[in-house]
Amino acid sequence: MKKNVIYIHTHDSGKVLSPYGYDVPTPALQQFAEEATIFRQAYCVGPTCSPSRAGLLTGMYPHSNGMYGLSQRGFQLHDYNQHLVNFLKKQDYHTVLCGIQHEAGSYTDHKNGANMIGYDQDITSDNSGLTEQELVKWDYENANQVREWLQQTDKDKPFFLSYGMFATHRKFPEEAHEDHQAFDPKYVMPPYPMSDDKRIREDYTGYLNSATWANESFKIVIDALKEEGLYDNSIIIFTTDHGLAFPFGKCTLYDTGIGVSLIMRVPGSNMIGEEVEGLVSQVDIFPTLCELLEIEKPSYLQGVSFAEMFKVMDHEVRDEIFAEINYHTSYEPARSIRTKRYKYIKYYDENYLKINRTNIDNSPTKTLFHENGLEEAVKPHEGLYDLMYDPGERNNLAGVERYNTILEEMRQKLHDHQVKTNDPILSGHFKIEEGWKVNRAETYNPSSKDPNDYLKAGE
Repeated sequence: MKKNVIYIHTHDSGKVLSPYGYDVPTPALQQFAEEATIFRQAYCVGPTCSPSRAGLLTGMYPHSNGMYGLSQRGFQLHDYNQHLVNFLKKQDYHTVLCGIQHEAGSYTDHKNGANMIGYDQDITSDNSGLTEQELVKWDYENANQVREWLQQTDKDKPFFLSYGMFATHRKFPEEAHEDHQAFDPKYVMPPYPMSDDKRIREDYTGYLNSATWANESFKIVIDALKEEGLYDNSIIIFTTDHGLAFPFGKCTLYDTGIGVSLIMRVPGSNMIGEEVEGLVSQVDIFPTLCELLEIEKPSYLQGVSFAEMFKVMDHEVRDEIFAEINYHTSYEPARSIRTKRYKYIKYYDENYLKINRTNIDNSPTKTLFHENGLEEAVKPHEGLYDLMYDPGERNNLAGVERYNTILEEMRQKLHDHQVKTNDPILSGHFKIEEGWKVNRAETYNPSSKDPNDYLKAGE
């Protein structure tokens, strides 16, 4: 009998969850990790919402699948037939969406997005009238929708279920879930690289509140799979799209931007309850599923299968992973390669080598940074970091003579990857197309509620 595939994902969580050692209230996720396999070195292909998910669900890099920016800002896949949903439908899987998807249209307009992608069924609860701060309650309602659907579904027909949560996206809820105690900012510590500042602690408390809703929603889905006898016949994937929505996290190529949680349960695996240290990329999940499900993989996939990692301890499938930025709210072309030891980042916006403030989500922490010279911060044209001694990627070794050989090797490997995948940035900068909403990078106004001064196609 074919195994079901359940894909569970949160927004803007990175690895800042309890299975990765953080003091974050996610005990249900922690329990699941103990019954599954946790990947310690997992990375997305693009540290913004739509490019990340599109990379996972097409098995292709954003510059290849067409998702250069956010779907709600007009960006689309070149071909939705390359989406995992449509591939599995051809293998006689019933495909179901509940909650957030971020590969087609507005991520909260689930009906149109589900149709555009090609889902057989959309069981998402109505979210009309909810504020962003209330959308974590929508996650909870959707979890109950999943439970009801699992109770009624034909257990003999394999299915693919995507359950996507709004948590832990901004705006954060004001209160934690009722099953969790309230958080006192005096007793929390923001994760690196955020400083231990009162305003940041208060902001980070909102993230913790949101995480409680993610945990309780996740628990409902996992409990329902167990109650319905589906837990041991399903490949369950829990992952996050990219780093936290704080400065120097989301929409950066630092590990705080591209590092993601990846916890997978594969029935019969030798690695249940174990950790994997080898490098993996979310672009590898599609080919891995093909191997685990014993389905011939499509020719367009650009990732590599890590199915063997569920059989053999300390198995390695990659020497490096790649990630990129094209657009978030504004244009910020950059590419990176990461090995176990080193990270190389190349920025292509030579005329604007400043921290792109419009690509940092609005927050009290961002305002604090703005008040303390964020507009003066700059990026290097290229950066090389020794992750053994500098895990925070703050000491740029590009130009340091004893690292010249490593720098050249990393440059060449990145270039070879770009050539192999036909990266359009090699032929020049992207040109804005009709329908894309792209902010001007230099016109950030922190006091504005809608600082969207869009560039137009042809400008």
